[in-house]
Amino acid sequence: MTKRILLALGLSASLLPAAALAREERFSVIFGQKTVGHLIADTNGAKTSIDYDYKNNGRGPTMKEVLDVDANGFPAKWTITGTTTFGSKVNESFSRTGAKASWKDSTGPGSAVTKEQAIYVAQSGSPWALGLYARAVLKDADHRLPALPGGILSLDPAGDMGVAGKAGTAAVKVYALGGIDTSPSYIALDADNALFAFMTPEFVIVREGYEQDEAKLRAMAEKLSTERYVSIQQKTAHHYDGPVRIRNVRIFQPDSKTLSAPVSVLVNGDRIAAIEPLDSPATPGETTIDGAGGTLLAGFNEMHGHIGQDDALLNLIAGITTVRDMGNDNAVLDTLIKRIDGGTIAGPHIVRSGFIEGKSPFSANNGFVVDSEQAAVDAVRWYAARGYWQVKIYNSITPAWVPAMVAEAHRLGLRVAGHVPAFSNADAMMAAGYDEMTHINQFMLGWVIKPEEDTRTLFRLTALKRLPALDLDSAPVQKTIGTMVEKKIAIDPTIGIHEMLTQNRDGQVPPGAVDYIDHMPIGTQRSLKKAMVDTSAPGDDAAYRGAFDKIVATLTMLNRRGVFIVPGTDTGGALTYHRELELMQKIGMTPGDILARATLETARYMGRGESYGSIEKGKLADFMLLPGDPVKDLKAIKSIAMVVKDGAFYFPAEVYPEFGITPFADAPKVTPAGK
Repeated sequence: MTKRILLALGLSASLLPAAALAREERFSVIFGQKTVGHLIADTNGAKTSIDYDYKNNGRGPTMKEVLDVDANGFPAKWTITGTTTFGSKVNESFSRTGAKASWKDSTGPGSAVTKEQAIYVAQSGSPWALGLYARAVLKDADHRLPALPGGILSLDPAGDMGVAGKAGTAAVKVYALGGIDTSPSYIALDADNALFAFMTPEFVIVREGYEQDEAKLRAMAEKLSTERYVSIQQKTAHHYDGPVRIRNVRIFQPDSKTLSAPVSVLVNGDRIAAIEPLDSPATPGETTIDGAGGTLLAGFNEMHGHIGQDDALLNLIAGITTVRDMGNDNAVLDTLIKRIDGGTIAGPHIVRSGFIEGKSPFSANNGFVVDSEQAAVDAVRWYAARGYWQVKIYNSITPAWVPAMVAEAHRLGLRVAGHVPAFSNADAMMAAGYDEMTHINQFMLGWVIKPEEDTRTLFRLTALKRLPALDLDSAPVQKTIGTMVEKKIAIDPTIGIHEMLTQNRDGQVPPGAVDYIDHMPIGTQRSLKKAMVDTSAPGDDAAYRGAFDKIVATLTMLNRRGVFIVPGTDTGGALTYHRELELMQKIGMTPGDILARATLETARYMGRGESYGSIEKGKLADFMLLPGDPVKDLKAIKSIAMVVKDGAFYFPAEVYPEFGITPFADAPKVTPAGK
């Protein structure tokens, strides 16, 4: 009898000698069909020691855990130490004596006295903990269990499957474990209810020896994710017969950067049919939506996404109706686009960038990973033949290949954007023909690092500590900026992620999340209060804070000199996109400037201005309704009452609860036709 069977029967694990309870579980971490790390759990009696480490794209977590469980299999004592994906330190602990539970994580210390059984959910625990939670929830009659520090864990069966491996085919049960974050985790348990796999559509953690079926596991996660979003779409996407009249709204006009007088906007199908004076009478068969004096604003363009199904709907209801994807699994992205465009699930329009990376120990496993100049040029041709808008060059590309890649891209009508490959600098990439620079750190690091220093690792982030000493009036800086201006090269700075990297501190509400953190599920709130980088060394805290000041000063200089700055997040978009726009005020842009840039100007930049980017008769009905006036106060974009896309009307007040998020605005009043 295993320990898990004993616990399921309500028997004490102490009835068996410790040697009989010994077990080692080994897992492989797989990204892009490549094993990039491990998870090892060594159990002896009631104690489990865990070693979790992977590195993808030159970064990843390194964690050690020691966990003791009680007779019911619940955590009694738990310590977690190590570093997160971007290097911040973890020192988490939990203990329980009777009904009293105490813990300490990055948010600070906490405690609770519980009248009923509740399970602690670790802030930084490895995916092995998902199996622990699942076994605990399975013992509850309704598969719902209170969690600490908050929330309710839920476990829903999602089917059975067989997974092939060296020892034959393993029969596993698949579950959706939810209740803590905005999306459930998909896991597979074996016959003993031990963790067999944790899977997403992009990557898998699977028991060692069963790596050969990782694609099948990813496909299962994709299937379950799709079913979830199909269900949400059926519940929350409103389609109305006949025209829809949105009364009493003011339209943001991006060319003048002002609001119109109050009008009515009519939508028929997926197009704007008319813009009429406010006192125009309704025609028979119209549905009426009361705009209540609010603002209609064209949909935002998120210019730096890596979009997946879990991001798609959240982006849409945040007013983002177009995402420029900056690198993805090509097949996964194609499937997602088909589902969105076919109306199966909701999400933004997607403009594709073809990701090209060089083969190295630090490679990102997206798009094409190439090992020669010819293979790199062939990848450019592959993307051009499939209608991609641009190619994106990444860290491990050999710099000498870039001119040939750019020449072929331009010959085939593709634009080129990207990181600065390791051992090169922004000046060399602009000389090679880049149309756009990606990330402000990539642009600036050439001024403060040595040619031999390797930016394929976390160094490309930690080296930001050198920025405070940078003289922006120096010749090298002015030469690079002058090239940007002269060649009309754009930049995608991702300001918000650099704010997170340099400003977020353990236990503090980050500046970018002040306006939404209280609306989020408990797991998301805790994650937001975790620093991204390690600032513990003397002087590092001030250096990182000063680095962001220097970034803002550099972008202010670029903006004043007319460089086209596009708003993108690289953090999943949605609510972080609102912060990206808010931060553009720091570099000298007014709310009107920012709204125009986020809508019509970036639509024109991508060659889509004829149908997108403004609210005009004949254009696609891609827009949002805001109760407030974003020209007066940009924070009005954070409260969205309605989003319209592809002939469907979405009310965020109905959608956010599906993610455990408290809505930010009420839905508008809708009067059906004939009422």
